[in-house]
Amino acid sequence: MRKQLLNVSLILASAAILISCGNSEAKQQAAPGAMPYPTVKVEKRSVKDHTSYPASIEGIVNSKVRAKVSGYIQEVLVDEGEVVKKGQRMFRLETQSLSQDAEAAKARVNVAQVEVDKLKPLVEKDIISPVQLETAKANLEQAKSTYRSIVANIDYANIKSPVNGVVGSIPFRKGNLVSPQDAQPLTTVSDINEVYAYFSLNEKELISFMRNMKGNTLDEKAKNIPEVQLELADGSIYGHPGKIETITGEVNPNTGTVSFRATFKNPEGLLRNGSSGKILLPRHMDDALVVPELSTFEQQGKRFVYVVENDSLVTKAITSAAETNGLLVITEGLQEGDQILAKGVSKVRPGTKIVPQPTSIDSIVNSFNKVFK
Repeated sequence: MRKQLLNVSLILASAAILISCGNSEAKQQAAPGAMPYPTVKVEKRSVKDHTSYPASIEGIVNSKVRAKVSGYIQEVLVDEGEVVKKGQRMFRLETQSLSQDAEAAKARVNVAQVEVDKLKPLVEKDIISPVQLETAKANLEQAKSTYRSIVANIDYANIKSPVNGVVGSIPFRKGNLVSPQDAQPLTTVSDINEVYAYFSLNEKELISFMRNMKGNTLDEKAKNIPEVQLELADGSIYGHPGKIETITGEVNPNTGTVSFRATFKNPEGLLRNGSSGKILLPRHMDDALVVPELSTFEQQGKRFVYVVENDSLVTKAITSAAETNGLLVITEGLQEGDQILAKGVSKVRPGTKIVPQPTSIDSIVNSFNKVFK
């Protein structure tokens, strides 16, 4: 009986020791202060993105209006921003002096005509040489030419629009003296039913961009460039896509860039000559390493992530090539399959022990989007 009681006591004591040891091991596995944090693995994905380039806007026809004769402006017949037709009068110059010149020239024509009429019968009667008559006729034609030139100048005093379009700024007003030698035009008339957007890529960007385009020649590649978008000055996206039509054939030696021209339809007239914006050039990247933007942080102008190593956090500097839809495309610092801290980068430090809670990249990105919708 005593032996049985002793055995039971030993069994109970052993069980107590095992329970005690188990609790001790559990405490050691859960390091003091270790908290559960979501983590994600770096993945490769196909990413669609765009790059932006400053652009200047011009009407497809951008005609400068200049005076053909000198004179004081008597009337300004249009206003800035007005739509005009080809041949419509825009300015009228003073023509008083020209009118006086025209009257004098007309008188000289009459005198020359009288001289010709007087000499004709004399030549017919062989009283004078035909040479005298021919000279008189030449003088008549010269007088008529001078008169026509002055009349044309009077017409030039009515300055007309050379094209259909919209009137630009008008720096000259009534009473200003203008001449054909003026460096500044009277105004500009722009056809803005369609507009050109001019932008530039540097040589490195051009090579990278065109390498991904289908085609053997530059012209073939240019035709395969997808439609581009225009970001307006207020940050909104213009409602009509554009098409790149021309690429200059040489690199500008002064800027190291190549110029592009995209054409946009402008039925509402929203885009004006001289406007500015940004061209959004589409870009497609295959097998790109991506991480959620939310999983990164910046210090002193550099971007970092926390990599999980043995349940501890280690900082790693990264380099990104693009940002799209809450994802960063990584070019340096990480490899596919690396496990990084997904959220809470502001709550931890290097060396912090965590309990990893694996989750998906999309769940992190979507949670970020929901917060800011």
